[in-house]
Amino acid sequence: MPRTLANAPIMILNGPNLNLLGQRQPEIYGSDTLADVEALCVRTAAAHGGTVDFRQSNHEGTLVDWIHEARLGHCGIVINPAAYSHTSVAILDALNACDGLPVIEVHLSNVHKRESFRHHSYVSLRADGVIAGCGVQGYAFGVERVAALAGTARADA
Repeated sequence: MPRTLANAPIMILNGPNLNLLGQRQPEIYGSDTLADVEALCVRTAAAHGGTVDFRQSNHEGTLVDWIHEARLGHCGIVINPAAYSHTSVAILDALNACDGLPVIEVHLSNVHKRESFRHHSYVSLRADGVIAGCGVQGYAFGVERVAALAGTARADA
């Protein structure tokens, strides 16, 4: 059966240190917690008749395993790879294996106004869209975009 938002969740992945959201550098990342972000994503997906599978890990290999899982049972991926954006070819390779699966990259801060090493993202090479600098609202934008892209039926991978 084709996977759409109506029958498959959106995988939302969060990379390293996002478990400290609301505590770590609130002047950059804001005061909302990761639980607040999850609640926002649940509400946004529900408004489109869908659900989310929301996860966070500080471990690159775990994120890669979850991307592999998403290609088999989810309708799209919203990913905030955090610092792995700038270093992880492994995450890029895993995302590249998700043929036809919508991928939206999200960053809370505007990475282009920060240190120069943050200006390059390996994940952006695969992402169907990149949202940066919109705070936690960027996640809602990401869910909205996956909902739009997954609205059309697609064959199972």
